[in-house]
Amino acid sequence: MLNALPIALLTGVAATALAGAVVLVKKAKREARLLRHRALGEVDEDDILEGGDGLVGTMDRIGKVVSPGTTSQKLQQTLAMAGYHSNSAATVFMGTKMLFFAVGLTVFALGVGYLEFGLVMTLFIILAGGAVLSFIPNIVVEARRGKRCEEIRIHLPDAIDLLEICVSSGMGLDMAWNAVADEFRSVSPTFADEMELTNLEMGLGVPRADAMRHMADRTGAEDLSSLVALMVQSERFGAGVVDALRTFATTMRETRSQRAEEMAEKTTVKLLIPMVLFIFPALMMVMVGPALLMLAGVMGW
Repeated sequence: MLNALPIALLTGVAATALAGAVVLVKKAKREARLLRHRALGEVDEDDILEGGDGLVGTMDRIGKVVSPGTTSQKLQQTLAMAGYHSNSAATVFMGTKMLFFAVGLTVFALGVGYLEFGLVMTLFIILAGGAVLSFIPNIVVEARRGKRCEEIRIHLPDAIDLLEICVSSGMGLDMAWNAVADEFRSVSPTFADEMELTNLEMGLGVPRADAMRHMADRTGAEDLSSLVALMVQSERFGAGVVDALRTFATTMRETRSQRAEEMAEKTTVKLLIPMVLFIFPALMMVMVGPALLMLAGVMGW
């Protein structure tokens, strides 16, 4: 019976993780497609209503029951940084957490049934297992947010260079922004989607500085906030946009080089852990092992 407990727990965790991954991947693909269509002005009513039924729609309804009021602004901003821009993203997230919590309760209730614990300990284990599994959506969202922020940070210097070249050739800033977004479609779809959404906001009458500031808030990239401040200062004081972009791109490249050097310096410290755990024991066995064997033979051990 005790041998069946780990198998049941691992099976339940694997099934839960697989179901959650399917939900999050499907949601991410749909959000990316809707964002691209909105940026291009090609939103269809069928696309907007898609996902109202099925698993995503069920999670949305569960989330509305769990949190009938308005969700926190911090949660909505975190989901936006992870690429979930729809109005129902927060409720779907809460519904997914409740699904993982229910699955965790069920799995651990079945698993604890094989063990002889008291009532209090049994309830504690079941609730703790459900609470642990309910944090899986948080981990996935945080990982996706970090990945998107890192992707934008890596490609931003190249985008600024291309934007500076387009502006230097005589293109307007808005037209150059569109050209850069189109060129980056094959390199970084995430960055291209955010640029197109920013351009859509500017087309709807939002000031360029506010639209770019919204882009920085959606992505959570600090470099974009610096770019917004630079553009605002250039427009306010009448400085040349081309020179400002060129200087900003150079600064970002230097910062990227410094970050790479910093990571290289940290590698030496990080190597100590695997060396102490794996390399040193094996080295000691090879160096001291034969001597110990000879000593054991001499001493008659």
